[in-house]
Amino acid sequence: MKVMMSEFKADRIALVSVGFIVFFIVAVILGSFFINVPHIMETDLMGYYAKPFSNYILGADASGRPIFSQLVVGSRNSILIAIGLTAISSTFGVVYGLVSGYYGGYVDLAMQRVYDFMMIIPMLMTIIVIVTIIPNYNAITLTLLLSLFYWMGTSRLIRSSTLAESQKDYVAASKVSGTSNLKIIFREILPNIASLIIVDTTLSFAENIGVETGLSYLGFGLPDGTPSLGTLISNANDPNNITQYWWTWLPAAFEIILLCLAISYVGQVLRRTADASQRRGS
Repeated sequence: MKVMMSEFKADRIALVSVGFIVFFIVAVILGSFFINVPHIMETDLMGYYAKPFSNYILGADASGRPIFSQLVVGSRNSILIAIGLTAISSTFGVVYGLVSGYYGGYVDLAMQRVYDFMMIIPMLMTIIVIVTIIPNYNAITLTLLLSLFYWMGTSRLIRSSTLAESQKDYVAASKVSGTSNLKIIFREILPNIASLIIVDTTLSFAENIGVETGLSYLGFGLPDGTPSLGTLISNANDPNNITQYWWTWLPAAFEIILLCLAISYVGQVLRRTADASQRRGS
């Protein structure tokens, strides 16, 4: 923590990014409780392409629905899905990589064949097909579905680190002293690669925001009538919206760029913290 705090103090942009991320997440989650989602998604012909700062803060779309309210609720949906997806996929990927890298041999061989099979599956097309088949789904269903596929990168990264750690003297000493394998994995190896896990989880969070946004942009994300950053950006598919009604898509695009940049700055600091800790032998 001391190394991390010194790194943040040395990088003012990253420090501001942390404040922005925390403020943004808290603001959209709290603000969404004051918005009636069914009401804002109703068609209002009188608000047809209303300009910003008229009757609406950020204007309205072709159906007269307020962009600002959709932006707040859509941000909440996208962020909560990204948080859930990151938590589930990272946890499973870390455990899978730890077990595979520690035991090695036939266990590692069998687990990596499962990994190889998952890798050859056309992930995006499979997700789209499953979403199309499911009659009724929501944010939780979509999060669980995405979690089936987005654990593999974390798993391979943790496996390679565990393979290196399992060859070190402290692991051999624990085995000789009779320590159980589970204790060695989760009490000794896991803390030594914790900095790597933190960095990977942070960067995965930024990536997972884009996953849900991309699917919603293609029309296979959240169900119709549910606000999402991807559905707002999809308004740019209409050339008239790009040139004349820019407020229907630009705020959402600008928000995603700012959020992902802020997360990347924080990830760089965490990576430098991890490198500094390794150099100090922590």
